[in-house]
Amino acid sequence: MKRKRYLVLILFVAVTGSAVGQSESVDREVIHKIKQEGLKNSQVMETAFYLTDVNGPRLSGSTGLKKAYAWTRKQLEGWGLSNAAIEPWGDFGRGWETQKCYVAMTAPYYQTLIATPKAWTPGTNGLIKGKPVFIKINSEGDFDQYKGKLKGKIVVTALNTPLKTTFEADAKRHQEEDLEKLAKYPDGSDNSGWTPERIAEYRTRAALRTKLSEFLLAEGVVAILGSRGGAHGTMFTSNGAAYDPQAKPALPELEMAAEHCARLVRLLEANIDAEVEMDVQNSFLVEDLRGYNVVAEITGTDKTLKSELVMLGGHLDSWHAATGATDNAAGCAVMMEAVRILKAIGAQPKRTIRIALWGSEEQGLFGSRNYVKNHFGDPETMALRPDHKKLAGYFNLDNGTGKIRGVYLQENDAVYPIFEQWLAPFHDLGAKTLTNRNTGGTDHLSFDAVGLPGFQFIQDGIDYNTRTHHTNMDTYDRLQKEDLMQASVIVASFVYHTAMRNEKLPRKPLPKAKGSTPSLGR
Repeated sequence: MKRKRYLVLILFVAVTGSAVGQSESVDREVIHKIKQEGLKNSQVMETAFYLTDVNGPRLSGSTGLKKAYAWTRKQLEGWGLSNAAIEPWGDFGRGWETQKCYVAMTAPYYQTLIATPKAWTPGTNGLIKGKPVFIKINSEGDFDQYKGKLKGKIVVTALNTPLKTTFEADAKRHQEEDLEKLAKYPDGSDNSGWTPERIAEYRTRAALRTKLSEFLLAEGVVAILGSRGGAHGTMFTSNGAAYDPQAKPALPELEMAAEHCARLVRLLEANIDAEVEMDVQNSFLVEDLRGYNVVAEITGTDKTLKSELVMLGGHLDSWHAATGATDNAAGCAVMMEAVRILKAIGAQPKRTIRIALWGSEEQGLFGSRNYVKNHFGDPETMALRPDHKKLAGYFNLDNGTGKIRGVYLQENDAVYPIFEQWLAPFHDLGAKTLTNRNTGGTDHLSFDAVGLPGFQFIQDGIDYNTRTHHTNMDTYDRLQKEDLMQASVIVASFVYHTAMRNEKLPRKPLPKAKGSTPSLGR
């Protein structure tokens, strides 16, 4: 019995690192400087302003994203970072942007409609007018009833979900019981929500949408109006056609505010004449089909360790209906602020710290995946590059504007005692939770896929999932200044301490080669 307890104690010490001599180095003096600079002299909101209001929407391949590449590179260089560059990662495809979007109902009365074109769809080639037709396509068997009846029509498609009044607040923070529950999942549960059932449902819907688009094009429809939901004028948007330069032709297609779409549907179902007019001007950008990331460094000072890397990043691209504030100018602004803080306090990291602002995350983590493939290794074959041995760790931020509450460990048990001690100085700022769970959907996965220690921070959700994520309301106004300041100092501290450790962060066993697998993206 005593022997069993002794073995359990040894195992506990090995996992938690709580034995004498296992204590992780925490530089309280540097943390004090980080807090002073990050909480009293913060520039995070100014950075966010330029990323959003000044540079505008940052859809992959668009003028706005190219402006953001140039601005962030120049800003990082101006703060004193070295090797600032706009680095190509490979081919992406066509850029796209919209110059004009006017949609209105003109009968039975006039009302401007809240709508935005789906990305990579064409414009209307001038003003078009007509009586819209409402169609319901929920299965393969629904197509036949519309054959030969839609030529020259503006089509309105049904809402995915009925509108409901909610009596819960849009914005929420993690409560203590939420964080306790999160911390009690040591089984590697995936927190992304992508269950096998949900993946199968997603693919079924995607296949039906593809067939619907092809059917409407073949039938001679002139434009499509629809809605994927939302409330109070908030609408979700994505792409309605492919960015491949050789993509098949597509129709002009617009996302509408759910309330405006629902009104049209009710009128049409009641056989009341309604008319719509629209003028949409979109353009495709084909001069440069490559994708890019922005990188810059704080060069390491240790003769032996400066060739090793600590990385931090977030994705710079966004959707186009707003200015991509919470997704993900917030994460980029925090990461930029973290390296600004370290330069401002005169930090002298042993390892080189490299910030990366990723392109084309929204289409499938393309920027980070190709960066990892180009620099560290290929997850499909697990053929590793020499620099794979040099990465100490990667930290990511991409879950909105909310403050950091802890870290997802991605089943990397060995980092628990390290991060536990690194979080301790920030308990007063609300960050103390560690969970072994995985979380998905963003760029840390690119590093994890080749066995590198990559981590996403736990954040308060605020109104990310109800109001801002991929919507027309994802604007600067939704950013929480104090939360972004808090996140900046925590990231700066984690990055600094990773750069100062004698050893790189512990790694999980190398994963098996994946082969070529499709991505759901975000």
